[in-house]
Amino acid sequence: MPVTQFNTQEKYKYQNGFGSYHESEAVAGALPIGANSPQKPPYGLYAEKLSGTAFTAPRHENQQSWLYRILPAAAHSTFNPRESSSYNTNPEGNKLHQVPNQLRWDPFDLDETVDWVHSLKLVAGAGDPTMKSGLGIFIFAAGKSMSKNEAFYSADGDFLIVLQHGVLDVQTELGHILVRPNEICVIPRGVRYRVELPEGPVRGYICELYQGHFQLPELGPIGSNCLANARDFQAPVASFEEATSGEYTILSKFNGHLFAANQTHTPFDVVAWHGLYYPYKYDLGRFSTIGSISFDHPDPSIFTVLTAPTDHVGTAVADFVIFPPRWLVGEDTFRPPWYHRNTMSEFMGLIGGEYDAKTGGGFRPAGASLHNIMSAHGPDAGTHQRASNVELKPTKVGEGSMAFMFESCLMVGVTEWGLKTCKKVQEDYNEESWTPLKAHFKIPEGVRRVSHLVGDAKSHT
Repeated sequence: MPVTQFNTQEKYKYQNGFGSYHESEAVAGALPIGANSPQKPPYGLYAEKLSGTAFTAPRHENQQSWLYRILPAAAHSTFNPRESSSYNTNPEGNKLHQVPNQLRWDPFDLDETVDWVHSLKLVAGAGDPTMKSGLGIFIFAAGKSMSKNEAFYSADGDFLIVLQHGVLDVQTELGHILVRPNEICVIPRGVRYRVELPEGPVRGYICELYQGHFQLPELGPIGSNCLANARDFQAPVASFEEATSGEYTILSKFNGHLFAANQTHTPFDVVAWHGLYYPYKYDLGRFSTIGSISFDHPDPSIFTVLTAPTDHVGTAVADFVIFPPRWLVGEDTFRPPWYHRNTMSEFMGLIGGEYDAKTGGGFRPAGASLHNIMSAHGPDAGTHQRASNVELKPTKVGEGSMAFMFESCLMVGVTEWGLKTCKKVQEDYNEESWTPLKAHFKIPEGVRRVSHLVGDAKSHT
């Protein structure tokens, strides 16, 4: 069965479908019929619109939802800066190092002292959230659940969360989502949520998309199915708390800085909702992999789960790509990914197992690598040696493994934390991976060299 066998059992109900118009009510009759904002919504609720795109965005891009809640989200105190001297996840506010070196990180440490909000460490990024351009790449490692009286949101972009360790129990305004390793979760810009850790410390990766939203890639000649199928994405059903007294804190990540406001009612009071703007999750085990059944290794774009396109067709500000278990059957083919220099930046992580193009042990679960624009990369020496000489028969690779890549057309800068403070950069990455490669070039006896000079008819042996 093409699903992940999870150790933690699912506990919530969902609605299925990517980009589908969903509706959900936790109390029968809470959704108004026909109208979106009637004079008096059912049961004394307030109607509130949550806009993820401009009102006049083209219909196929437009993302809006209507929420029917006990009190509006606007009912809070003034936001004030919080932890301004220590909390800064803005690419422009961090010193970014744009370097051509290939980089690889040892596994990032778990941190049991912080909650979700304070676990976010900007490793790399490009662009500016104030201009809604670019992306940020984070590592998170948390050991504490958020307070039950707190909610968090990012005004900067959509969070694509790739969990590597532990379990996330995410309570959002629109309902609950349980996230386990080998599942991803996308929480759109502005959606308020809190994260509970039911099984202890968690760790993983985040791509925050400052511009646009993720969508399914076009399938072209593949046809109407395969890769990530729309029906396998899951959105929450409405679930609410009824608390109109007490002390609650709303935490906002706004241009990378933390702000806090107080209110006297729960932020999780949405009784019903309908629309196209909502959080969702996806089991990577359901990805239907495409590959060559004759010869050659296709471009890794065939493994794209989600994409965030630029205005230039076929070029993405962010692609989310995975390397799942799959069969390799190519004849007379070097089967690992080929050596490569790319106009795109490639940030890779490993959820579990061993990546088939890096089998030497340096690329480990919870670690990462970055091959920036035009930085040469490819299989390490050991992998090249084995793949060049192995008997070619149908082989399944990646069993028990899941590697992924955040790929971007932008030149990605690395933060001071990512390059130095975390102390995880492997100084010997190049020497270990590619310096050991040997030259095998040899002109057989009797084969002539062809001159590159105009008018030179001579050939040399």
